[in-house]
Amino acid sequence: MTCAICGAELPEGAMFCGDCGSSTSATPESRRRTDPRPGDTTAIERPARRNSGVISIPVDGFRGASAITGPDAPTADRAVEDVDAVAAPTFVLAFSTGETRTVFGTGLIGRKPLPQPGERFDHLVQIADGSLSVSKTHLEFGEHEGVLWIADRFSGNGTIVRRPDDGAVRCEPGRRYLVPRGSRVELAEQSFVVA
Repeated sequence: MTCAICGAELPEGAMFCGDCGSSTSATPESRRRTDPRPGDTTAIERPARRNSGVISIPVDGFRGASAITGPDAPTADRAVEDVDAVAAPTFVLAFSTGETRTVFGTGLIGRKPLPQPGERFDHLVQIADGSLSVSKTHLEFGEHEGVLWIADRFSGNGTIVRRPDDGAVRCEPGRRYLVPRGSRVELAEQSFVVA
């Protein structure tokens, strides 16, 4: 009889190994710690944005309601309509895991993305990566003039952008790169396409 953990010879009827102290019923698989990380891609949702009630004032200054008359006079209803009419552009991220995610504003992508203290994001997008090639917080994304941008957050394996009209670009950590629709973003062994 031999110990399944260390391979030492054991006397007949032994309950424990004299060399490593393991139970004779222990196996290498039973000694392996369980992985506490989730096994699938999980999207962490934040509450939907609500109208803040902010009313825009023209750059040339504020004039009271009595000073402006006629059809161009501002009203509270018109100000709310103007705020709602300026909708943030949305992007669809189609991941190599088969999942898709519609995003707007800002966010983080990774195995278990977490913002730094004081940071706020609209989305935290979690990617299932059994090979652990994607960092916990791999990259940050946002929007600039209707185009998605990404910034590598000093990930272990880096980020590559493949634009439809250009070659591959390896992202320098901390620097923002525009990612037009149709581009492919590679996060080590995983990737997503922007639509």
